[in-house]
Amino acid sequence: MAFIKLTDLDLAGKRVLIRADLNVPVKDGKVTSDARITASMPTIEHCMKAGAKVMVMSHRGRPEEGKVDDENSMQPIADDMAAKLGNPVRLIQDYLDGGFNVEAGEVVLLENVRFNAGEKKDNEELARKYAALCDIFVMDAFGTAHRAQASTHGAGKFAPVACAGLLLSDELDNLAKALANPARPMVAIVGGSKVSTKLTVLEALSEKVDQLVVGGGIANTFLAAAGKPVGKSLCEHDLVPAAAALMAKTEVPLPEDVVTGKALAADAQAELKRVEDVAEDDMILDIGPAAAARIAAVLRSAGTILWNGPVGVFEFEQFAAGTAALARAIADSPAFSLAGGGDTLAAIDKFG
Repeated sequence: MAFIKLTDLDLAGKRVLIRADLNVPVKDGKVTSDARITASMPTIEHCMKAGAKVMVMSHRGRPEEGKVDDENSMQPIADDMAAKLGNPVRLIQDYLDGGFNVEAGEVVLLENVRFNAGEKKDNEELARKYAALCDIFVMDAFGTAHRAQASTHGAGKFAPVACAGLLLSDELDNLAKALANPARPMVAIVGGSKVSTKLTVLEALSEKVDQLVVGGGIANTFLAAAGKPVGKSLCEHDLVPAAAALMAKTEVPLPEDVVTGKALAADAQAELKRVEDVAEDDMILDIGPAAAARIAAVLRSAGTILWNGPVGVFEFEQFAAGTAALARAIADSPAFSLAGGGDTLAAIDKFG
């Protein structure tokens, strides 16, 4: 896979704009899981030490686009980055039209890109404004690389030079290794909330893997395609035909038991059920122990494992067991394994 790498470029004195994935959980103004920030630091430090004028941008949370929302400010991330770097990290609020200075060797963080109208729609005018801030655009957000948005796609399209950061380069190199001549059997685990955001990935993987394990909200759409009840779970009913088509192409094992709750909340009571017994007012929030054990057995005998996305709402302890079991199974497997995506890194950080 041919692409320009950050390490190929002379950065001294250059304005470098890094699109990182710094969408981390925050409580009471403090970062509670810094896995994504830690994963981004080698790229940031490389640019800083090379004498670049470093600007970092990311999204955080799901604010209403075009409106500033203090709850989703990047300030806690700036504070965490400053502690890691041992240097102050300024948060730049108004940056789209420039007008701010960055010294060589300095790192600044730009405010949440989702505060900018047109970010999610890959608006060309917004993308050009991002690109005008830099001499070199660095894409280092593997977890959001599948989203064509102004800060992930458009900025790179219009920047004078665009390259892959250290994290993205490693992920792409490992992915090429995994897909070029994979040890068999090859198993992919794709979790997350929506089929629509990963449909292209799922379709591509279905052509290459021996088993495609789906989890999280994505699995609900596949369960619906198999005629199973999903209650009031997150489910994209309009994509049921696409899920059915994928199941016709490759083996997609579905959970026989699930953990449900009546609401997506930290205090929701968890209930273990056979998938056939899911009620109309249930939300499927994790896989059950039988499903986890069966998938773990598949992983133990795999030759190659690709993991992107949790299989449950692991942020809440009562719905974390499935993701924890899979993380341990992957760690114990002799297979070549590749994990990618911010939520996946956060899960690995949580479960060791």
